[in-house]
Amino acid sequence: MTILIPAYEPDERLLELIVQLHNYRLEPIVLVDDGSGPAYRGVFDMAEAFGCTVLTHEVNLGKGRALKTGLRHIREAGLPGDVVCADSDGQHLPHDIRRIVEALQKQAAPGIVLGSRRFTGAVPLRSRFGNSVTRTVFSLTTGTKIYDTQTGLRGFSLPMLDWLCQIPGERFEYEMNMLLAAHREGYTITEEYIDTVYLDDNKSSHFRPLADSFRIYLPILMFSTSSLLSALLDFTLLFLFQSLSHNLFLSVVAARLCSSVFNYSLNRRYVFTGGKRSSLQKSLPKYFALVILVLLFNYGLLYFYNEKLIIPLAAAKLLTEASIFLFSYWVQRRFVY
Repeated sequence: MTILIPAYEPDERLLELIVQLHNYRLEPIVLVDDGSGPAYRGVFDMAEAFGCTVLTHEVNLGKGRALKTGLRHIREAGLPGDVVCADSDGQHLPHDIRRIVEALQKQAAPGIVLGSRRFTGAVPLRSRFGNSVTRTVFSLTTGTKIYDTQTGLRGFSLPMLDWLCQIPGERFEYEMNMLLAAHREGYTITEEYIDTVYLDDNKSSHFRPLADSFRIYLPILMFSTSSLLSALLDFTLLFLFQSLSHNLFLSVVAARLCSSVFNYSLNRRYVFTGGKRSSLQKSLPKYFALVILVLLFNYGLLYFYNEKLIIPLAAAKLLTEASIFLFSYWVQRRFVY
């Protein structure tokens, strides 16, 4: 078992954690100094004196990059066993880290073990609110419930290291991308509940509420943008074909076919693959099977809203698109890409 700790401008709490980990015989320990600078060199020198391996970024590159630097080192150095990642600010207690180690050792197949906080007691409002929003978004878009999607205490099976190093993301969004990718690849995600510890109202956190929240939610925002552009194209073509043919079913089919080709191209290239194109042979048949299913839903809902409820076509179209948005995202994330 190897403990990996990314650290940016740490204080004495990092050294206290290292001593406690040694007492629990949780080692070796790999630290990544993510550009903390000369003022913090003494902390890392002390850590090396305690037997830790210290890897250094000359400038701050972000938590995601720091984790991948540490994971690559562990893989290339052949360090033992599975890997548990913990934060350097004292929020993760050594007995909880040991629980993650024990949970990993019990797993029959490669997977992720999350140290999930219950958010009881005096929890800063921004932390409670941020986790609630992220938990809800993750559940709605993947169909999987994870109580603490933002925890930094995570355990990984050794065979996953190559895969972990390939996941896109340089900062806090890396941890969300990891969960989304694990869900897509079929890795198990289990949770072990741990103590909720916030010191000094979490002032030591380097999480930037606006910039880092944007990065975390970027996959959802990209899908929303892709869907909006496709819906606008579909909306425009529906009225064009309807004015030419005066046949609702043919107009829906023709508009959906054109917008689906456009949507597939965007999602395959930009949304679900981290900038890497997925295989046409794998994703194309699945996507257009989804298109047929969505088409049937689309026509059925549009017919119901427009013909039965006598809602104007424009309003009926908007209601229909809203109804199938989350369903389409969930299927594409889980089955297509």
